[in-house]
Amino acid sequence: MNKPKVAVLKTTPDSVLNDIDRLCELAEDTKFLSNTSTTILKTNISWHYYYPAANTTPWQLEGVICRLKKIGCDDIVSVENDTVVTNAPKGERLNKFDPVLKKYNIPRLYNFNKEDITWEVYTPKSPMRVLQKIYPDGFKIPEYFLGKNIVHLPTMKTHIYTTTTGAMKNAFGGLLNTRRHYTHSVIHQTLVDLLQVQKEIHSGIFAVMDGTICGNGPGPRTLFPVEKNYMLASSDQVAIDAVAAKMMGFDPLKIEYIRLAHDAGLGIGDVRDIDVVGEDISSVNFKFAVGDNLASLIGDILWFSPLNIFQKLFFHTPLVYIFVLGSAFYHDYYWYPVKGKKVVKKFESTKWGRLFSEY
Repeated sequence: MNKPKVAVLKTTPDSVLNDIDRLCELAEDTKFLSNTSTTILKTNISWHYYYPAANTTPWQLEGVICRLKKIGCDDIVSVENDTVVTNAPKGERLNKFDPVLKKYNIPRLYNFNKEDITWEVYTPKSPMRVLQKIYPDGFKIPEYFLGKNIVHLPTMKTHIYTTTTGAMKNAFGGLLNTRRHYTHSVIHQTLVDLLQVQKEIHSGIFAVMDGTICGNGPGPRTLFPVEKNYMLASSDQVAIDAVAAKMMGFDPLKIEYIRLAHDAGLGIGDVRDIDVVGEDISSVNFKFAVGDNLASLIGDILWFSPLNIFQKLFFHTPLVYIFVLGSAFYHDYYWYPVKGKKVVKKFESTKWGRLFSEY
């Protein structure tokens, strides 16, 4: 069996758009993306505020759009979704997706705007680990996704519940509706189920991961941004997450969602069996660690401790809005004004911060 390819390149603000073009070529995107299908750009908005490493970057978005147009994938649509804790239109504006999408005339759809996208019950062709148990009345997906390419645009960062987050986790924000929090206690199995579903419904799957500014610490929001100047790309969602995990300093096969997907044959999670092209990353180790914040401490108690027997009471009833409001207050009204703005201010004077200001 041929090894999957993960392309990794070092980049700079001056060369990043050209580097993304070369990166995708090295990862052989034309083999995996049909230029006769619509291509969905699935951006990552972990936080509607601008915060380095938390969200898709504008240069990542622009570089991928340019590459897609170059290879004949001209029918491109950006799809984003609100969640109970994020505001997608606000996130697109503050993270400067808007000028990029307008420049290239890319239409945008929102998952939870009923005028844009409808949801329909989907019956998976393969057995699911958890999704059909979690949603016994039917697992719904966006009808619009069927038969289309999808290109994921994650960032290289850590995550309080999954250790790392990348291409596989990016589907969590696209294929699940606002009741996605039902899955948090079985998040690793959920990500594997979602990858299986993606393989069944999409005409092509690809990912371009931004590692120019990586996120260390209790992500996906309250991170410590670290400049690393990397970009990654692959058609194998497991492999790109495994390589990113290895670069961040983790053993990929000790991260449950990567190991489960590898064992299920949905991709390759053993870096020894991945063809890493472009840069030599054999000695790369960022020595990242996840750590905790208030959100993770509460989540550990309610999702992963013996108290999880009460999770249906807390998360499947209107009581969930207590936690939604708590998260919004902690992240948006405490952490970001008190800590986050200082990080953003410092970032503005860096080379990537200056590039961000140009969009």
